Amino acid sequence: MSESYDFLFKFLVIGNAGTGKSCLLHQFIEKRFKDESNHTIGVEFGSKIISVVNKTVKLQIWDTAGQERFRSVTRSYYRGAAGALLVYDITSRETYNALTTWLSDARMLASQNIVIILCGNKKDLDADREVTFLEASRFAQENELMFLETSALTGENVEEAFVQCARKILNKIESGELDPERMGSGIQYGDAALRQLRSPRRAQPQGTQECGC
Repeated sequence: MSESYDFLFKFLVIGNAGTGKSCLLHQFIEKRFKDESNHTIGVEFGSKIISVVNKTVKLQIWDTAGQERFRSVTRSYYRGAAGALLVYDITSRETYNALTTWLSDARMLASQNIVIILCGNKKDLDADREVTFLEASRFAQENELMFLETSALTGENVEEAFVQCARKILNKIESGELDPERMGSGIQYGDAALRQLRSPRRAQPQGTQECGC
């Protein structure tokens, strides 16, 4: 049986190795923590259908390797992404300092209007924090990003990160800022949306003529 949804969005999960990107994706899809998580080699993939603002959205999520030696491989997956989670580890200043490079890559290589949410992961390790909430919040504001602190271990704010990003994309579609039919937008209409688009045409009364007066 085929899945029915209104839209399909291509998402990326980007950031340095060891920030918990694969664990975030696993927690979002499986609703549990991934106990044994090795560094991603190349790219991993996951998908999930969620409900956002009375719409059903299928997220196709590409979890990219954070190691420099895989950067050339992962960059090829950026093209046509509608949304991204930009992840750093709140206990690692090094992963936070690398955000500018990741952000630059995403905006240069992905969709022109890519929606990005900054995720400070490992919120459960607050005692070992090296990056304050305020500092990251300022970075997000300066770079026009949404921002949440998340915990792939407890699940805190994990679903909310994906939902917030998807909600902003939907808002941009409704405002006309994003066009799902534009090539490279990272957005596709699902069967449910296509049926709605076609139904008004069928409902038009036959034989209606334009007034010539």
